[in-house]
Amino acid sequence: MNSITKAKNHSAEIRRTLQLALPVMIGQLAVFSMNFVDTVMAGRLPDKEISLAALGIGGAVWSSMLMFVLGTLMVVQPSVAQLDGADRKLDAASQTRQALWIAVAFSLPFWLLCFFSEPLLTAFLIDPAIVPTAAEYLRAMSWGAPGLCLVFLLRFFSEGTGHTRPTMLYGVAGALLNIPLNYILMFGKFGMPALGVMGCGIATSIVLWLQFLMLFYYIRTHRHYEPFELMSHLEKPDWREIWGLLKVGIPIALAIFVEGSLFVGAALLIGRLGPVPAAAHLIAINFAALLFMIPVGLSSAISIRVGNAVGRNDHGGARYAGLIGFLIIFIIQSISAAALLLFPELIVRIYTTDLVVAPLAVSLLFYAAIFQYPDGLQIVAAGALRGYKDTRMPVLYMVVSFWIVGLTLGYHLTFGREMGPAGMWIGMIAGLTIAASLMILRFNHTSKKLT
Repeated sequence: MNSITKAKNHSAEIRRTLQLALPVMIGQLAVFSMNFVDTVMAGRLPDKEISLAALGIGGAVWSSMLMFVLGTLMVVQPSVAQLDGADRKLDAASQTRQALWIAVAFSLPFWLLCFFSEPLLTAFLIDPAIVPTAAEYLRAMSWGAPGLCLVFLLRFFSEGTGHTRPTMLYGVAGALLNIPLNYILMFGKFGMPALGVMGCGIATSIVLWLQFLMLFYYIRTHRHYEPFELMSHLEKPDWREIWGLLKVGIPIALAIFVEGSLFVGAALLIGRLGPVPAAAHLIAINFAALLFMIPVGLSSAISIRVGNAVGRNDHGGARYAGLIGFLIIFIIQSISAAALLLFPELIVRIYTTDLVVAPLAVSLLFYAAIFQYPDGLQIVAAGALRGYKDTRMPVLYMVVSFWIVGLTLGYHLTFGREMGPAGMWIGMIAGLTIAASLMILRFNHTSKKLT
């Protein structure tokens, strides 16, 4: 194969990958922009330091359960992609209906964790000034938890079929709805009481249920889904099928939970330092997480591309899709890192002009720039491995990288060496770097073995 042909093949694969990835990237950015808007608006409340800290701590607890639900239901995406690649569309729909029972089952503990969060926050030794506001926020958010579980189910089914546009549509619609709802409920407009951070949680719950209804209607009426007959009937739980999904989904959930717990743990530990470090950390991690939605979208596209190729027994194509993903993410993360390094003051000014919080947040964005590379590479490698349904070893990698290295080192530097929030960020960078290295080596082993 000559160089011109290779270049054309590379361009075609990049184009196909981005066609899948761009709607998911936009959707993810739109979904996360709700959190971004929440944070910016909380920075305008009268008690902004407490509000920002409560939003960060409450968001960390919410994310801990969200990550587990997200990971378990994410099994729907590669399962549907492989079955669709093998032209078994009715089987893909049947597996999705079985996954519905998983989504319903997870709704209850998700609600319980958020509604009764105050003892948990107290047990983590969160600053007592932050706990009541964070608990109010989580109680309001708890009512949206079942809606979020159903959104994940329908989203991953649609993405597995290769139709990623709904992720973009419901994400953008939710982001647009969130702004006026926040404005009304947080600041007490149009005769409503000013509910502050709790109003933000109520707005999010409303948006999550509206997003579910939108996705349900879209999938029920769009012709792309007709061959799958997803909503033709509701099946009783088939415990054999459900267990088969859980065997693949639980390791994904554990891997994502372990990864997410690095950031949750960092937020909770920094919360011990008081409202100012907690608020500064929230600003830095919030913007870094906003940028992270782009690699998350690409990871989904790579999972679909790899899963489709595996379903049609094209293992060379599956490996090639993964390698192209690494190339794309390296370019994307270089742009993100440059933005964080060149414009930190401008970024922080979006959130706050507080003379105490802002300088600390600016200093933390330097560390956020550094971990763009390992964070992007590890999430894309994880997506490629999901396409193979290779989900067990990544759990071990995450435990070693994030808990044994990341949190331990971060804790030592933050409290033992008294480096403050910067110590925790250095720990996160170390954990992400080890995770990225191990995941890439695993992808190389898995893909070469099957090629």
